[in-house]
Amino acid sequence: MISRHKRTALLLAALAAGLAVQALAQDGAQEAASKRIITIDGSGGTQSGNLRSGPIVYEHPEPFGITATVSTLSIFGHHAVLSAPEGESITRGGERVAAFTDGVRVERGRLTATGPGLEYSEATGLGVLAGRAEVILAPEADGDDEVRIEADSVAFDVDTDRSTSSGNVALRNGKQSAEASELIYEEGRELGVLTSAGAQASITRLDDDGGTTVITADEIRVLTGSKLLYARGDVTVVDGAITSTGNEVFFDDNSGIAEVIGTPDAPARALDADSGTTLVTDRIQQDVEYDFFEAIDASVPSVYDAATFALTERPLAPDGGEGPAGTE
Repeated sequence: MISRHKRTALLLAALAAGLAVQALAQDGAQEAASKRIITIDGSGGTQSGNLRSGPIVYEHPEPFGITATVSTLSIFGHHAVLSAPEGESITRGGERVAAFTDGVRVERGRLTATGPGLEYSEATGLGVLAGRAEVILAPEADGDDEVRIEADSVAFDVDTDRSTSSGNVALRNGKQSAEASELIYEEGRELGVLTSAGAQASITRLDDDGGTTVITADEIRVLTGSKLLYARGDVTVVDGAITSTGNEVFFDDNSGIAEVIGTPDAPARALDADSGTTLVTDRIQQDVEYDFFEAIDASVPSVYDAATFALTERPLAPDGGEGPAGTE
């Protein structure tokens, strides 16, 4: 039986531990909030407005003479307005909004983006580049391909190295071009996730013989640096006369090899329309350069792992969805 003194000591220890966890959580939240504070340097230009409550207007004669910095994101323009919530001081960070108009350039690491305007919110940590926006990710090594993205808008998350492109998205990378309504892209890992609400995403690859290979699916994930692709959900691979279908496909752009995977209820299928040859099996290997397909022995393990294509801290769920953020 635990004595009253021991019970009190245990309760105090548990309380102290709980307070410590709460303090750590608060410290983490405060640190994240501090990284969202924007600083604007309009040196060489003009600054006007209410210095107590705002808004403050920055103007510069140079097209990108104004420099704003927030976390690892740099924003350049020649006209900006910094506003605070009604009744709040403009010097108090955390809830302010900075709007850049008449031409904006964004830089982060190897990424450069341009567009007509950008609005940044300290509350959300998102800078949204609106109007038709263009993003270019420079290659990490000489000889590699750049990544070029065009979209109606691009939202940059300053808490991560992630951006979300929305509306008429086009992605170009070497021999591959993709179209979707949304693209989530992690710059450090060079990982893109393409989806189209109510439709399918598609990616087209220019083959060495001048032909094309087209992959469509509910979702397409690409590692643009290593030239690997993973698509899932009602997948179709069309290479000339050969069409393969399945639930998932892995594709290596370096070798031109696709691995099409079915399910127990709906196996993978391949059809050569020219010869009439049909194959129905669990897994199919399709070579888009040499235009042939064959069954993969069930005893041979796949060299691919879908987990490689998961967004950071968001593992792939078995049902084809995305796991909750922060999970391992």
